[in-house]
Amino acid sequence: MGLGMGFGLLFVVLFAIGLIALAAWLVGTLFPRNARPTVAQEQAPGARQILDQRYARGEISREEYELMKQDISDRQV
Repeated sequence: MGLGMGFGLLFVVLFAIGLIALAAWLVGTLFPRNARPTVAQEQAPGARQILDQRYARGEISREEYELMKQDISDRQV
């Protein structure tokens, strides 16, 4: 009789540990710590894109634009 109660208690403890582990796994799956954004983040504009935008806004002259564009092209090679 004493041996049966020991196995019963062991079974209850293992069952409780299993339930706790299952709950922890479920919470970890549903609510990850390092959640990544679902929307793709845009990349930072490149030097050429920034230069084109500055020229389009009239911040730099055509001559400055051509010089800077050539400088950017030379650096990429």
